[in-house]
Amino acid sequence: MINEFEKRKLIAVLTIDKPEHAVPVANALAEGGITAIELTLRTGAGIESIREIRRCLPEIYVGAGTVLNCQQVRLAADAGACFAVAPGTNPKVIKEAAEIGLPFAPGVFTPSDIEIALECGCKLLKYFPASSCGMAHLNSMSAPYRHLGIKFIPLGGINLKNLAEMLSSPIIAAVGGSWLAKPDMVSNLKLDEIRANAQAASEILKSL
Repeated sequence: MINEFEKRKLIAVLTIDKPEHAVPVANALAEGGITAIELTLRTGAGIESIREIRRCLPEIYVGAGTVLNCQQVRLAADAGACFAVAPGTNPKVIKEAAEIGLPFAPGVFTPSDIEIALECGCKLLKYFPASSCGMAHLNSMSAPYRHLGIKFIPLGGINLKNLAEMLSSPIIAAVGGSWLAKPDMVSNLKLDEIRANAQAASEILKSL
């Protein structure tokens, strides 16, 4: 999971209301150079959207986001999700993902969160919400644990202006961004806009 994210660097965070929008949006992102997607489970279309992307675009590294309980872990795995992430650190959810073999990154914001995640065997952690305190907080908070080889995925408040700064840190595996395909872009299938956003981000990634 860490290798996949370090290779792709940027994860498009999507919220989709209609499963039929999933493949066109994912394809537009891929055409722009972004091939990792976190599909949030904030709507009833999330699981089916993952299934459709895996069926039609197997080259996309797509996973489930906003995974809050064990049932969602199982549903994501059954849909073919490559990974799952959560906004917080729930040991029961982490254990369920481990038992069924679904790569999982819990969300952290405090040293206690990190220690719980480490105790559960997690080395890739979602830093959320990154916009609240930025890299200064993450650098200070993670310092006592860096020798353990942990990596982070910041989400929340990432954009073209701070993308390069976030990715320049050695503790960052990848970052997540919802600006690439905002809900209104998805629901109205603004594919040219989504593709252009992905291309602009890809140009920055190439320069790193």
